Amino acid sequence: MSRDRGPRRLRRLDRSALIAASMTALSLTASGCMVVHGEREVLPASTKAEAAKALQQFTTAYNNADKAYDSSLDAEHVTGALAAIDAARLKAGKANNPDGNAGHTPLKLSDVTYTIPKKAGWPRWFVADAAGNKGGTARWLLVFTRNGLNEPFQVAYLTLVASGNVPKFKKDADGWAEAVPANSAELAAAPEGLSKDYTTYLKSGGDTFADGAYTSQWRTDREKAGKRPGLVTQYIDEPLTSGDYAPLALRTANGGALVFFATHYYAKQTAAPGTSIPVTDDILAVTTGEIKQSLTMEFVSNGVALDPAKGAGDPKVSVLGRIEGMTSAQGS
Repeated sequence: MSRDRGPRRLRRLDRSALIAASMTALSLTASGCMVVHGEREVLPASTKAEAAKALQQFTTAYNNADKAYDSSLDAEHVTGALAAIDAARLKAGKANNPDGNAGHTPLKLSDVTYTIPKKAGWPRWFVADAAGNKGGTARWLLVFTRNGLNEPFQVAYLTLVASGNVPKFKKDADGWAEAVPANSAELAAAPEGLSKDYTTYLKSGGDTFADGAYTSQWRTDREKAGKRPGLVTQYIDEPLTSGDYAPLALRTANGGALVFFATHYYAKQTAAPGTSIPVTDDILAVTTGEIKQSLTMEFVSNGVALDPAKGAGDPKVSVLGRIEGMTSAQGS
């Protein structure tokens, strides 16, 4: 099972008015001293300048890592689901291309919109919505998060959403967005349970999710792939909900929420006697054991869903985007 990245190396950040406000402050009153705990203060997760700097630092590190196929070059800028997916991809690339990525094309992000929620406690996080030079016309949604003032912002979720499908967010008079609590009862599905709801749906179906490429179509594709001549594939889906895999949700203008969540699943392929399991060099690079008759692959997936307000005309959750990566495999 994939784990959170850690331990993180701490680094000093420039002090700003926002950081100063976030830190535990001591204020004197007429009756004596009063301690204000920063973790209880309702504050923007970052300034827009800090958000732009975090995106620039991530993009630079991501490109360096991709060019060299070296996960150490962007390890401080990724976490959670993206870290697991990214590290495995780079490991496979390095194993098969020791001299680096000959086909490297730098990722360039433009037309960026930052949605920064105002909230208390950790983690504090924000979303960058950008156009990219990869992925066609899809929008790149990156969720930056950190768990303390002395930690850098890291990208926990990266998904691509069709242009025009990114919803409008609720914002206050100062332009700050609203983070939705994980246990919110105001939505069709509580964010904290969405990962489990999704894995249950993939196994058994149900009415929680709207039909689409990442729901009904994916179930259909799995059924078709499950039984091929000489090869059987079995799937086991499990939620990922703790630490840097925890769901994060933003209030939309219509009262619903855009929820980022993670899952992982195992796909076990078993070959009939006299046949073999087709594998690629990238699969072999992350495989342990000898592939004799079966291969069990683990995938980590991060998705983004539109979760309507409870009582909405259409109560079904729509999965707008999902990116997955194989993180390990075991042959037997």
